[in-house]
Amino acid sequence: MRLPALTVALALLLAACGSSGGGAATSTTSTTPSTAAAAAPTTTSATTATSATSTSTTATATSTTTSTTTTTTATASGTPPCRAANLALSFVGQQGGMGHGEIGFALRNTSSTSCRTYGYPGILFLDQQGRPLPTTPHHTTRDFFGAGPATALVIAPGGSASFRLDVGHGVASSAGCATAYGLQVIPPNDTATLSTKIPEGAYECQDANVSPLRAGASAYP
Repeated sequence: MRLPALTVALALLLAACGSSGGGAATSTTSTTPSTAAAAAPTTTSATTATSATSTSTTATATSTTTSTTTTTTATASGTPPCRAANLALSFVGQQGGMGHGEIGFALRNTSSTSCRTYGYPGILFLDQQGRPLPTTPHHTTRDFFGAGPATALVIAPGGSASFRLDVGHGVASSAGCATAYGLQVIPPNDTATLSTKIPEGAYECQDANVSPLRAGASAYP
C-alpha cells in the first residue's frame, strides 16, 4: 500500500514550493498617515481687528446774539423829551436899555404828560411876511440882564420853560439890522420848528445871545 504514502509526500512537496517565493510571508501593516490627524504645527494668527471708532464731533456754533438795547434817558427816567409837536411857542415881552434889547419867549407843554428838556433852542428871526432874516445865535449863560445856568428841566402838562434873546439896539446901522416881527424856534434835541409873532417887532442886528431854557414863563432872572 505504498501509493497513499507517495500521494502525501507529493502534496507536502507542492506546498513547500508554493511558499518559497521569497521566504516566509511577512505580514506588513501599512499605516497611511492621516493628514487630518497629523499634528501639524498650529499657527495661531492673532488678527487684531482694530475697530476704528470714528468720533464725529459736531461743533455746534452757538450764535450769541447780543441785543444791545439803547435805553435813552427818557425811557430810563420815564419822562419823554419835549418835542415841538407837544409844545407851543409864545412871545412874553421885551425890555431894553443902554443899547441892548431883551426879548423873552416861552415854550408851553400842551400834552397830557410831563416832558424833559435841557439847553438852548435854535432860533431864526423872521420879517413881517414870515421870511427868514440873517441870524447869528450865540449861546451864553450871562447877558446884559443877568445870569442863568443851563439846567435840566421837567415841564408838567400846561407848564412852561422860557428863554430870552439879548440883541443890540442901534449898534450898527449898516450891519444888517432889521426889525424882526417873528421868531422861529427849534426845541433842544429836536429838528421840528415852531414859530410865533413879535407884536410891534423887535429891532435886531443879526447877532443874538441866547440864554438856556429856565423854568417858568418869565424868561428873566
